[in-house]
Amino acid sequence: MLPERITILKKTPLIILGSYAFAEEVADLVSDCENYVLSAFAENWDISRTENFLQGLPVRWIDDLPAYVDTHEVICAIGTTKRSKFIQQVEKMRFRFAILQHPFARVSRTSDLGEGCILSAGVVIAAHSRIGQHVILNRGSLVGHHTSIGNYVTISPGANIAGRVTIGDHTYIGMGAIILNDISIGSHAAIGAGSVVTKDVPDNVQVVGFPAMVSKENIEGW
Repeated sequence: MLPERITILKKTPLIILGSYAFAEEVADLVSDCENYVLSAFAENWDISRTENFLQGLPVRWIDDLPAYVDTHEVICAIGTTKRSKFIQQVEKMRFRFAILQHPFARVSRTSDLGEGCILSAGVVIAAHSRIGQHVILNRGSLVGHHTSIGNYVTISPGANIAGRVTIGDHTYIGMGAIILNDISIGSHAAIGAGSVVTKDVPDNVQVVGFPAMVSKENIEGW
């Protein structure tokens, strides 16, 4: 009898950008992904955080990251849509950005994911949808068919986005929010937790309630 062939999957070393609570949650997600192994966290705001380990791993200062460009990929684990500042710093170093998809997340074969996306357990992306770069889709969030989501969007746990929805860059969708079919949501907007969006939302506003109404104007994401 021939010996059984064993396939050994080589895992790519990964650095998480961020060193706070959400970074620890993303580290847990990495542990369920067969193609990545977590190597370190990274910090660009508080250098004192590099003095201690996080989950037994080093926290690198941003100026030290270029040494890992050729060997590591990165992912940004900062929940605020303003994470773009950290990402753009690292982009200039020519890092490759990972796509983290939990084994229990389902993405239609007809849909596209941009680099740097994070898909937690229970996420479902339906057919013919486009997810931009560096989008966070947290636990159990749902994206309907023919929906387009811009870059640096955060979709919180349990949010339900219907079909043919458009969401602009840097927008924050709160926990459990519902967005009905054919809605357009602008850039740098915020949808409050539990809100039900029944009409279009312009740029730079916060909406809350059922139905969602404007509660703040001239905001810059969340």
